[in-house]
Amino acid sequence: MDPISFQLDTKNQWVCLVRLLSNDPEWLSAKVKFFLPNTDLGSRNEAPDPTKRVFLQLRELHAQGPATWQAFIHCVCMELEVPLELEVLLLSTWGHEGGGFPSPLETGEESEPEPQLSHGLKRPHQSCGSSPRPKQSRKQYLELAKKYLQLLRTSAQQRYDGKLPGPGQPTAFRQAYIPTILQWGRATAPFNPQEGASMGSPRAEDGMDVSLQDLFNTRADKGPRVTVLLGKAGMGKTTLTRWLCQRWADGQLDRFQALFLFEFRQLNLITSVLTLPQLLFDVYLSPEVGSDAVFQYLEENASGVLLIFDGLEEALHPCSGRDGTGPEDPGPALALFSGLCRGTLLPGCRIMATSRPGKLPDCLPTEAATIHMWGFDGPRVEEYVGHFFSTQPLQEAALAELRVNRRLRSMCAVPALCRVTCLCLRHLLPGLSPGQSAALLPTVTQNYVQMVLALIPPGYRATSSLMGLGEVALEALETGKVIFSAKDIPPSVMAFGAALGLLTSFCVCTGPGQQQIGYAFTHLSLQEFFAALHLMVSPSVEKDALARHVTLNSRWVLRTKARLGLLDHVPAFLAGLASFACRPFLSQLTQQGEAWVGSRQAEVIQALKKLATRRLTGPKVIELCHCVGETQEPELASLTASSLPYHLPFHNFLLTYTDLAALTNILERRDTPIHLAFEGCPLEPCCPEALAGCGQVENLSFKSRRCGDAFAEALSRSLPTMRSLKKLGLAGSKITARGIQHLVQALPLCPHLEEISFQDNQLKNQEVLKIVEVLPSLPWLRKLDLSQNNVSTSTLLCLTKAAVTCPTIRMLQARKTDLIILLSPLAEAAAELHGSPDLRGNASQSREAQRRSLTLRLPECQLTIYDVEILIAQLRECPYLDEVDLAGNQLENEGCRRVAEAASQWHIARKLNLSDNGLSVAGMYGVLSALSTCRTLADLHISLKHKTVVLTFAPELEEQEATQERAVFLDSLMLQMPSELPQCSPRIRLAHCGLRAEHLERLCAALEGSCRRGHLDLSGNALGDPGAAQLARWLPRLGTLQSLNLSENGLSLDTVFSLAQCFSTVRWVLHLDVSFDSQRVILRGDRRASVDELPTQNVSPAPRDLPAGGPLPEFPAGAQTSGIGQPCTPRSFCLTECQLEPLSLANLCETLEKCPGPLEVKLSCVALSDQSLDTLLWHLPRLPQLSLLQLSQTPLPTWSPFLLARLFGLCPQVQKVDLRSLHEVTLHFRSSSEQKGGCCGRFTDCGLSQDHVETLCKLLGRCEDLSQLDLSANQLGDDGLRCLLEWLPPLPISGSLNLSGNSMSQESALCLMETLPSCPRVREATMNLGLEQSFWIHFSREQTEQTLRLTECIFSPEHMTRLAAGLSQAWQLTELELVRCCLSLEDLAAFLSLVQRPEGLLSLRVEERWMGRAGLLALSQVCAQASGNVTEISFSETQQQLCIQLRFPRQENPEAVALRLAHCDLDTHHSPLFRQLMDRCTWLRRLSLSQVNICTNGSRLLRSFLSLSELREFRLASSRVSPEGQAYLASGLSHCHQLEELDLSNSQLGKEGSLVLKGALEDKCWLKRLDLSHFPLDDSTLAVLARALSHTTLLQSLCLSRNDIGDTGCYHLSKALRAAIRLEELGLSHNQIGDTGAQHIAAILPTLPELRKIDLSANGIGPTGGVQLVESFALCKHLEELMLGCNPLGDLTALRLARGLPQHLRVLHLQSSRLGPEGALSLGQALDGCPHLEEISLAENNLAGQVPHLCRGLPLLRQIDLGSCKIDNQAAKPLATGFVLCPALEEILLSWNLLGDEAAAELARVLPRMDRLKRVDLEKNQITAYGAGLLAEGLAQGSGIQVIRLWNNHIPPDVAQRLQSHEPRLDFAFFPNQPQAPRGP
Repeated sequence: MDPISFQLDTKNQWVCLVRLLSNDPEWLSAKVKFFLPNTDLGSRNEAPDPTKRVFLQLRELHAQGPATWQAFIHCVCMELEVPLELEVLLLSTWGHEGGGFPSPLETGEESEPEPQLSHGLKRPHQSCGSSPRPKQSRKQYLELAKKYLQLLRTSAQQRYDGKLPGPGQPTAFRQAYIPTILQWGRATAPFNPQEGASMGSPRAEDGMDVSLQDLFNTRADKGPRVTVLLGKAGMGKTTLTRWLCQRWADGQLDRFQALFLFEFRQLNLITSVLTLPQLLFDVYLSPEVGSDAVFQYLEENASGVLLIFDGLEEALHPCSGRDGTGPEDPGPALALFSGLCRGTLLPGCRIMATSRPGKLPDCLPTEAATIHMWGFDGPRVEEYVGHFFSTQPLQEAALAELRVNRRLRSMCAVPALCRVTCLCLRHLLPGLSPGQSAALLPTVTQNYVQMVLALIPPGYRATSSLMGLGEVALEALETGKVIFSAKDIPPSVMAFGAALGLLTSFCVCTGPGQQQIGYAFTHLSLQEFFAALHLMVSPSVEKDALARHVTLNSRWVLRTKARLGLLDHVPAFLAGLASFACRPFLSQLTQQGEAWVGSRQAEVIQALKKLATRRLTGPKVIELCHCVGETQEPELASLTASSLPYHLPFHNFLLTYTDLAALTNILERRDTPIHLAFEGCPLEPCCPEALAGCGQVENLSFKSRRCGDAFAEALSRSLPTMRSLKKLGLAGSKITARGIQHLVQALPLCPHLEEISFQDNQLKNQEVLKIVEVLPSLPWLRKLDLSQNNVSTSTLLCLTKAAVTCPTIRMLQARKTDLIILLSPLAEAAAELHGSPDLRGNASQSREAQRRSLTLRLPECQLTIYDVEILIAQLRECPYLDEVDLAGNQLENEGCRRVAEAASQWHIARKLNLSDNGLSVAGMYGVLSALSTCRTLADLHISLKHKTVVLTFAPELEEQEATQERAVFLDSLMLQMPSELPQCSPRIRLAHCGLRAEHLERLCAALEGSCRRGHLDLSGNALGDPGAAQLARWLPRLGTLQSLNLSENGLSLDTVFSLAQCFSTVRWVLHLDVSFDSQRVILRGDRRASVDELPTQNVSPAPRDLPAGGPLPEFPAGAQTSGIGQPCTPRSFCLTECQLEPLSLANLCETLEKCPGPLEVKLSCVALSDQSLDTLLWHLPRLPQLSLLQLSQTPLPTWSPFLLARLFGLCPQVQKVDLRSLHEVTLHFRSSSEQKGGCCGRFTDCGLSQDHVETLCKLLGRCEDLSQLDLSANQLGDDGLRCLLEWLPPLPISGSLNLSGNSMSQESALCLMETLPSCPRVREATMNLGLEQSFWIHFSREQTEQTLRLTECIFSPEHMTRLAAGLSQAWQLTELELVRCCLSLEDLAAFLSLVQRPEGLLSLRVEERWMGRAGLLALSQVCAQASGNVTEISFSETQQQLCIQLRFPRQENPEAVALRLAHCDLDTHHSPLFRQLMDRCTWLRRLSLSQVNICTNGSRLLRSFLSLSELREFRLASSRVSPEGQAYLASGLSHCHQLEELDLSNSQLGKEGSLVLKGALEDKCWLKRLDLSHFPLDDSTLAVLARALSHTTLLQSLCLSRNDIGDTGCYHLSKALRAAIRLEELGLSHNQIGDTGAQHIAAILPTLPELRKIDLSANGIGPTGGVQLVESFALCKHLEELMLGCNPLGDLTALRLARGLPQHLRVLHLQSSRLGPEGALSLGQALDGCPHLEEISLAENNLAGQVPHLCRGLPLLRQIDLGSCKIDNQAAKPLATGFVLCPALEEILLSWNLLGDEAAAELARVLPRMDRLKRVDLEKNQITAYGAGLLAEGLAQGSGIQVIRLWNNHIPPDVAQRLQSHEPRLDFAFFPNQPQAPRGP
């Protein structure tokens, strides 16, 4: 087209356009406002000619450039009714790039002047902050400021005129502002928030919420200058800031003269540095004139300036380390913000910033106030909906939908989403049935989809526009861009966004004097939605890239980093678009079909599944719940719910109602309970309402100072609906009486609550009492925690009264800030008493209320005597008290006396603590007198030095019965233990009270009625010698005591000796223990009280009070009991840590001579002189009552062994002398009534050498019967041994001689060999010269055969002659063992050839390392050198040992040799050797080869051995035979016709196994025992076996274990065994026998009359086969051992077995047999009284606590195994009682059960009565340190037990170590230790 035609055509279009737009001037004005947001058209908009006004507006649009004009043209064509011809012309001319763009001037129109610039544009002639301020008068200065301030208000009115643009409505639409919930955060409000707000201000909530009107009133000047408003996206932060500007412009915030609003998203576009005047005037609004004067005014009136910064999280540049010091210093925008906050710029101004939650910039001052901006609660949502819908019907319909749709209501809690929801409802409601919104608007994403669909004009094809918007949104988000220019958005897309209200426009300043029009999505979430839409539908986005965008963002975001987190909500929108409901919309948008869309949706779902199975932090869990909820995928929701851990914590991040609603939505898919813990999280006040109806929450806890009354009110509405809630915690909040009132009303509606915590809530007295009043209505409550609240003394007394009257309260604890109430549910208590949980009647509750035991702990509560009087009156109404703690109060003497007096009337079961109450010596007498009538006092501990006053009581008889009836309380254990103090044995401890001799008279008067057979502790006082002497005279007045402790009283040694006279004058004194240097002096009446009287020892704690690392109760080591369990102990005098001179020792002995016996004396001296030792030994005959004398840790002279050895002759009553290291000596004496018996002498580590042997032997020879002599660890050497052996024959030793550790060599071994002929009473001698030298000689009273064992004696070849000579002379020596003595093959051969004996048998066992590789042929050479006939050969390569038995003299058998040679095919080189070997082995009867590799030559030799006619037993076990040698082996076995025993177990014979077996079993009519365990029995070998067994009529034992024998094999075997009528043992364990095979075995059993043992364990025999087997067992009259373990037999088999037990049953194994309680009980009843049973195993069966009850006992039972049977404490007592009825029991196995301290107590009770018991296994149970202590006490009374295994119980390692050091037989290790020898008496 030529230019003229184009110009004419354009002119026509322009005229048509003006004419068209003149019909709709309002639409045009709105579009001008959109494209030119800050342009003031002035008078042009007021022109009288409408056409001219349209023309002027179009000129302004045209002047913005082609991009803006093209977008406007698209708007015209899309939104207005444009004729088709004109639309085509407009779009073709101006609607695309490259089209014509003529100026309106070209059309010939009249030129008009330039339009007036906006107030936001800087005039060219002005310069801000660059020139000096001109001098102006004060009047001019104020006038300029006034004009600028007015200009600010006018500009704000134009910018923020109440028109809040948004999607779906024109810019002129006016929406009323509904304020959201605002709540104080970090800082405290500096004003009274209860004051009324003025008109239009956001409403004030409770004490923690904030009113913005109050925030900006005059009283707020006292608070922080900087306020930060935190809120999530969509909460209305930007809307609020603009609303504030509007209200200020209207004059409602009149305290501020100037208000500036900046958005960081716009400030980010400014790349140059700014000064503060440039920020205020160039960027925001410039004054017309006098900018310097205006700025000066603002500085002088800074307190009236408010600067608002919106979007602080979007600030890109971090704060610099140095802020500008003045307004002229330039810097980035964030630096200016930092200067304003810190007061370096415009000091005194007010700053308000908004931000999303996260890490805020460091430039914010620490004192800045924080306000949390929440969303809408219910009333606000309804108010918003009421303003949104203009008609009443629509309002009511919308509100009805919100009330029935909980999901939609939760979305409306976010104001931005509430707007979207209302838009959708406005579109859908006309055609919507009531309640259908739940299906149409279930998710946030679908709300956005519905909104877009609702906004699109009917008939408009919006596919390309939506795709374009998505592309623009994604590209911008990925580059951190939220503001666009006109060229960034295609015109058609711009028009589409403007028409639908999806885009907004505004003026943007990019620098001083640089402004342009910017565009943005109306909300960032809308941009994120379109970005997600583009990711989902764009073919250019690969699936991998799509999945990479499905991420979870943490809430802890570093907001000051350069890249913004703008994609936070994209994963949630992607998840929402992945729902099935969005598939039609996406398919229509992409035109790709639903399959293509479905594959992309599946990619998103799969990515979410991967995230659901990960371990996520709290913020990511919330993000995941939002995403999963958006998908509407039930399977994904279930997976997410099940993957959440039981304890789900949320720490220190903001949570809203919608967050908890998303979490609740997921938890509804969970099958198991969950614990939700919110700590330090800012919570929206109404967010607990989101948890309503969540039945999966079992434990719910909140800890946040931001939780106030509104939060409590919302929580109270949700609690009754949470049906599974058991624990509730609300700590660290700011709840007042109003919030507590709501909670108190809600708690009774939560009947399943078990624990409530209201810690640290600043509750007052009335609130606490209200909470306690509700306790009776909570039947299952166990704990109430009210710690760290404000409770007065009067309120505390009210609580004690409530504790006394409330039947469920078990404990009240109040100490300083602690206030805890423990309760026992009434229903549970009734079940305790009656054994049934269904008992809920009033009678049972009344009985429990009477028997309940209350613990009252009120330490450090500032109670006075007046308070205590009230408390005493209250406690008189309490039937039973468990513990009362009043320590640390202000009772003084009188208060303590009154409490002690009242305690005699109270029923206290355990303890009364009056420590640290100002008690004095005078007050102590009053306490003692007050307790003189108390019959239940068990322990009184008073220490004035340590301010300790503790009274411990023994339960009364009634309470003991009740406690035993309620066995769940572990305290009942103490009532059953023999070591527990009886009710009438109190312990009075008055230690460290400053008592002197003058106090004793009054003290004894006070004690006369208090010590009845008790314990008196006066340690740590100042009695001295006079006081001790005076007390000794007054002891009879105090009655019979059990102990008296006088330690640390400054006593002299003479006074200590005088106390020994009490043995004669005071009947109860049995023991006197003195540690002189430590000043420990204790008189005792019973050894079992020896430890309890230590000054530092407390009463043995109950199990629940035993600390993990505290002191453990000690137990007696040597106490013995009589038949009725009473102690029978001698008197003892123990004196340690002293220096005993001869005179003192003589005085002591003279004093002891008057003491009755039996008497034990134990002394430990620093040094004992020779004279003192002589004095002591000289007095021994004068002490006939002496039973024990012990000198420990006392240095003795070197000749003391001779002095002590002489005692055997001088003092006949000496029974044992034990001297160790010349520092320890113990002498045991016989009583006059005991018969004379053997004596024992032990002189170890005494430095004895050869020079001492003769003298010592002469002295020992005077003893008539020396049963044991121990000379170990001395210095005898070889010479000393030779000398001792010479004196050995006359020594009267009848037992053993220990010579270990005496530095001996092989010379001693040879000397011993040579001496044996002269010592005919030597029975056995063992010498080991290895690292741990040992040498033992055992004797018999008569001449007997001898055994000699020599280990590591290192003999050389020259020793062989001497060793053989000695062996040849020792005719009584029948067995010799040489273990690792360095004998070579040649040495051994030479030794055997040299041994010559006249007659008899000699067994020789040699063990050397080379034997493992020597081979059979080499060892045969050794046997060939023997001088006698070889009768037995046993060889093992693995054990590296050879055993042969020789018979002397050697006898020839030429016929047998010839027969052997006939079968020999060895080469000629070996023929002489072979002939000699056959000659020596003519009489070979037994050949055993174990773990041997046999080659071909070895097999040939073996064949010859097997052909020996005398061979009766052949064993080839775990060995390997070469393939060539198997034929020789089979041939040899075929000639063993006399063979009686054959063992081929675990041998590797390869494919020729059947050949070997055939040769082995052919013609073996004498065969009695056959072992083919782990033999390769295939079908062929099994057939050979079956044929052979049919002829072995003498067979007695058959073992076929581990051979994979199945049911078919059992069939053949049963047929073959019909001939084995003498079979006694049948082993078929670890095979594959099922029920059918068991039936075959059962069929043959009745035909085996001699059967005694059958082993079918570890097969697959079920109940069917088991029943048939047990029926056959009943027909086996001689059956003794029955092993059926590891088979799924079940109860049915056990029941049948119980009906027909074999009569002679000795062993029964049924471990892991799937037995239940019924079968076990039935079997136990049948076994009870079985006279022959020795061993039973029921391990690894689920007995569920129903153990077999033994009433008649099992007299021969040695072992019982009940491991891993789920046995609990309830079964402990009958089980222990049954053990006592088994007198032969040696081993009890109870590992891997549920046994606790009650079971340990029962076992400890019966251990002393089980004389033969050696081992108890209690591994992997639930025993604590207390139970282990009880077992140690039981061990101390049962001397035969070797070990009790306690690995992996509930015992701390340090406690276990201390227990084991006290009692080594307690084994806590994983690997069992060596059994400990039982302790002697």
